[in-house]
Amino acid sequence: MNKISESSEPQVQRPRRLSRRDFLRLAGAAAAGLALARCTPSASPAAQLMETATATSVPSTATATTAASATPPPTSTAVPTSPPTATGVAPDTATPSSAEVATAVPTAQPQAGGARSKVAIASIRDYDRARVRAAVQEMVDSLGGLGDVVRPGDRVAIKVNLTGGIGNKGPDGLSPMESFVTHPEVVRALGELVLDAGAGTLFIVEAVYQWASYTEWGYEDVARHLGATLIDLNGTDPYPDYVHVAVPGGGEIYNEFIFNPILQEIDVFMSVAKMKCHWVAGVTHSLKNLIGLVPARFYRLTPEHSHRSAFHGPTDETAGQRVPRIIVELNKARPIHFALIDGIKTTEGGEGPWIRTFGPIAPGVLFAGKDPVATDAVATAAQGFDPTAPPMTVPFVRGLNHLALAAAAGLGTHRLEEIEVMGPSIEDVRRDFRPCVG
Repeated sequence: MNKISESSEPQVQRPRRLSRRDFLRLAGAAAAGLALARCTPSASPAAQLMETATATSVPSTATATTAASATPPPTSTAVPTSPPTATGVAPDTATPSSAEVATAVPTAQPQAGGARSKVAIASIRDYDRARVRAAVQEMVDSLGGLGDVVRPGDRVAIKVNLTGGIGNKGPDGLSPMESFVTHPEVVRALGELVLDAGAGTLFIVEAVYQWASYTEWGYEDVARHLGATLIDLNGTDPYPDYVHVAVPGGGEIYNEFIFNPILQEIDVFMSVAKMKCHWVAGVTHSLKNLIGLVPARFYRLTPEHSHRSAFHGPTDETAGQRVPRIIVELNKARPIHFALIDGIKTTEGGEGPWIRTFGPIAPGVLFAGKDPVATDAVATAAQGFDPTAPPMTVPFVRGLNHLALAAAAGLGTHRLEEIEVMGPSIEDVRRDFRPCVG
């Protein structure tokens, strides 16, 4: 297992990491790789990490289909880091200089020829390792395998949802993994299938509240098993600086985001989220999971805030207008190639124990798809909600419907009639959630 963390957060607990000699070697290579704009892949830190990562492959019976290749990584240009210009409630209308902003990965294209999006569902009652692996395998197979997503040698990043930090506990004696953060067994199963598909390097990424979130919630063990590298997106390791990434076509709130360059170096990006309701966004699945891509310290209204308060603005009313738009802008800047949603055990009434109406629920279900909007829409319907609901109605009680905004932006479909469900039906797995209205 490789561990990469250089969080700017004062509360971060840093474990032993790369040796100084290795870090300097990688940092030097990073600068060279960014300056050469990936014309020399061997000079990039991700390529050097590929040489050192010992990806452990687990035999699989999956049959991968040959289709269009995954989106290639763009050119990344490191720039001096400055705070983003969009704050308060006014949309950011400034247009960044093309010389200062990295070219973002192209926005996902709508399906051609009226083809339907496919979303796979699996019923599973617990996190038994063999059962989780079998369920994820079956879902991936029903979607045609990963051959059209992961090519041999690809660099793959899995974004997990480790919200809140280790100071927060699950309800009624449940662990955080059984209530409000992505369970590591789900990531383990997907990681094994990614390696089976031929991935050359695997990263597990999150802007964690502290490194101990990876340690105490089982991710160091999973990374060791997979030969994966853990990365704290709050920092820049193994690069010398952040990159500013433009939102394709511009944004209503932000025209660019500050990212760890690894998000531009990868070939394939996957989101593995928890199935939950959310105080501001209504629901939080694979799309909302991308709020955790950006370093928190650049997106605060005041230094005392521990969350990305600039995303919210000063009130719930401004948050309900801003956050859904920002979710879409993040997904345009860093599109998802594969979505997996953990709804085996989770919570209703809110996204974490800091919400008063938060409580445990066990739907016993997983969702997967190559259209993240469709995957989120099916998960939302399985919560008993309408994924096309108008703004300011359940479950989007405090603002806009980000699923509708994402569909309008061409990121996928949120209409159930345009989605083919593989496996159990939505009604078979439906478990009505209490919305976050308290």
